[in-house]
Amino acid sequence: LLARAGGIVVPGVADALTARLVEEAGFPIVYFTGAGFANTQFAIPDVGLTTMNEVVGQLDRICEAVSVPVLADGDTGYGNAISVRRTVRAFEKAGVAGIQLEDQEFPKRCGHFDGKRVVSTEEMVNKIRAALDARRDADFVVLARTDALTVLGVDQAVERAQMYAAAGADALMIE
Repeated sequence: LLARAGGIVVPGVADALTARLVEEAGFPIVYFTGAGFANTQFAIPDVGLTTMNEVVGQLDRICEAVSVPVLADGDTGYGNAISVRRTVRAFEKAGVAGIQLEDQEFPKRCGHFDGKRVVSTEEMVNKIRAALDARRDADFVVLARTDALTVLGVDQAVERAQMYAAAGADALMIE
């Protein structure tokens, strides 16, 4: 899908039923939304309160329900680079096709909220490298997201995205 010319609409899902409906509607991929999961399953804001194990359990159910790839919100990787390794392995085991990792400090805030803080570029580069090293399937996608736009401005956000690409991220997102 990444090699296709043009854009791809990737609908966000928080549960297996919604993922199945998105697949049946003809979309070639679904995106597991951490905010949607926190909001719909726990009635809490997306501020880093859901655990990796809770997310992996939901991802397992979603991946079982669909045959299209699932790109999953991995938040900050649930810690440092060592935690990112564990997260990538758990997401792969659940059947996920790729993970989105963001460069926020923990506890994170939904990308649409004010008051975000980002980690150093070096720390995020280390997380990306850990994710790439941890994946067992070479096709498992590591999407690096920067939340620096509203925190540090457009120039810093673009610079960070370029550094994340240089570190080997398969895809980039400037929130």
